[in-house]
Amino acid sequence: MSHDDFNFEPVRGLPETLPADEHILWQGGPDAWRLAIEVLWIRWVAGYFAVLAIWRVGVSSTGLPLGEALLHGVPFVLLGALACLVLLGIARAMARTTVYTLTNKRVAMRIGVALTMTLNLPYTWIGSADADIRPGGSGTLAFDLLGETRFSYLMTWPHVRPWRMGRTRPAFRCIPDAARVARLFAEAADARVAVPRVEYTPVGAIAAE
Repeated sequence: MSHDDFNFEPVRGLPETLPADEHILWQGGPDAWRLAIEVLWIRWVAGYFAVLAIWRVGVSSTGLPLGEALLHGVPFVLLGALACLVLLGIARAMARTTVYTLTNKRVAMRIGVALTMTLNLPYTWIGSADADIRPGGSGTLAFDLLGETRFSYLMTWPHVRPWRMGRTRPAFRCIPDAARVARLFAEAADARVAVPRVEYTPVGAIAAE
């Protein structure tokens, strides 16, 4: 039996039907594996337990046969595998419940696993956006907001630029084909906001000035 936790949405990822003069340019979400790597640090967790297993085997091998010493490292390997599975599950839940949307008027973000909320950011609120493109094409697009608009870092994590707690920058985290999304944002922002130009660099920044 199929089930959709968000079947109350009139438009997927949005809390209300779009006005007649607004349309969706792009919609997507984060890649679960990239979230596990970049947000939940799954590689570091796996490495930590690997080091513990090697250390335990090394200590045990000083007084025991190698075969028996290797068995002493098995609990650490199992714990590491369990921890990584938990992190992957969290990453999949984050990816499943997140919808990023670009329209011709705004950036929208439906985020949250336990507590779902939608952020609506008109292009007139956004001063610039930084695109961090990773090998393979995935990346993060972070938005710098104008004026006094503020969002809680903890409430919006991980959909923010990391470690920018003083002035939270909402972000499309770990999205596939990030360069294409960045170009769509630049073109839409340029068309919507009365500005002379919008600049884009594939591994760098997009600025709407």
